[in-house]
Amino acid sequence: MGSEVQARVRAQAEAAKCASRALACLSSAAKDAALRAMADALTAHTEAIRKANASDLKAARAAGVRPAYLDRLALDATRIESMAEGLREASRLPDPVAGGDYETVRPNGLEIRRVRVPLGVVAIIYEARPNVTSDAAGLCLKSGNAVILRGGSDALGSNRVIASVLAHAAYAAGVPEGAIQLIETRDRAAVDAMLGLRGMIDVVIPRGGAGLIAHIVAHSRVPVIETGTGVCHTFVDETADEGMATAIAVNAKASRCSVCNAMETLLVHANIAASFLPKVTAEMERAGVTLRGCERARAICPSMEAATEEDWATEYGDLILSVRVVDTMDDAIAHIHRYGTGHSEAIVTRDLERAHRFQREVDAAAVYVNASTRFTDGHEFGFGAEIGISTQKLHARGPMGLAALTSTKYLIYGEGQIRA
Repeated sequence: MGSEVQARVRAQAEAAKCASRALACLSSAAKDAALRAMADALTAHTEAIRKANASDLKAARAAGVRPAYLDRLALDATRIESMAEGLREASRLPDPVAGGDYETVRPNGLEIRRVRVPLGVVAIIYEARPNVTSDAAGLCLKSGNAVILRGGSDALGSNRVIASVLAHAAYAAGVPEGAIQLIETRDRAAVDAMLGLRGMIDVVIPRGGAGLIAHIVAHSRVPVIETGTGVCHTFVDETADEGMATAIAVNAKASRCSVCNAMETLLVHANIAASFLPKVTAEMERAGVTLRGCERARAICPSMEAATEEDWATEYGDLILSVRVVDTMDDAIAHIHRYGTGHSEAIVTRDLERAHRFQREVDAAAVYVNASTRFTDGHEFGFGAEIGISTQKLHARGPMGLAALTSTKYLIYGEGQIRA
């Protein structure tokens, strides 16, 4: 690892740690005023952000990246305004560290109160989407955390401008300097340097593909909250309304295929496959989706390509869908448990008992009945913006809003009590 990169990252972490202590004491009103100032600054610098983003897009196209990736990278005036509105929305949300969530008085007279507190310094390591720079900075500020951002190299120009605009606006509004920082290098050694700073960085949150997340989990000495990879399934039960199932499946796959809550595999009960598959295949193909089916699915719809074992475990992030015919709900659940990533799973059925069983037995952060997996999102769940979607079970699971960026502290009041 380059000693210069390591020293630079360490210096940024030290500054963030120092800022985090002052930031934790900042009032709700001060944080909200800073968020509004940051939103206004994004809007005011729209053209500068778009110019930097255009350069990133040009380089990405020259490198031959796929269209779905370009969609994640691209910013236009509407998306920039959406980023600004996300900050304004965060300013309107309740402060997650403003009060307590438990209190009691013990028989010996001790008064015990539990309050929410910031995690401290949060490192976000992410790919492609420059809007994450704004979302992460805003949510961390609202919850009283300093943030160190390390975005993908393809979006470095966009991230530099966005992070600079946000930081200058926040500091001018009274946020301690060092609270919002971007690692401005393409050198991958910077990531490993961050992962070694236990005690300075309190938690690492990776947002990206399976390779990025696996590397961070394997190499980090800092606690990690895993987010993301979404090999999501929709199971169309034999009792399903076929029109509803078709609409749900097409939305889950084609409304925005590049995101982690998009469906990657469609499972269809054998008793409905002959009537349902031709309908959904026609709609998927009309939406530009390439279908890869098992032998039984292809026997019904020969236009499908042949699915391989690798397909069942693949998060495409593209207009590609795997299709499998299953004999029972047990088979569907077994497939999900073998190939799923614990993100979002759905059943389409008219049988309430089967719906409840599916929800009990499928182990995922979000389990739907008669709805698209595309709703696994902080905004859609009413949390406001999210820092990511956790697929693990400790600390946070599912869409991570403000509360997931806090921990707890106990405050104890006595009058001279000592323990016998």
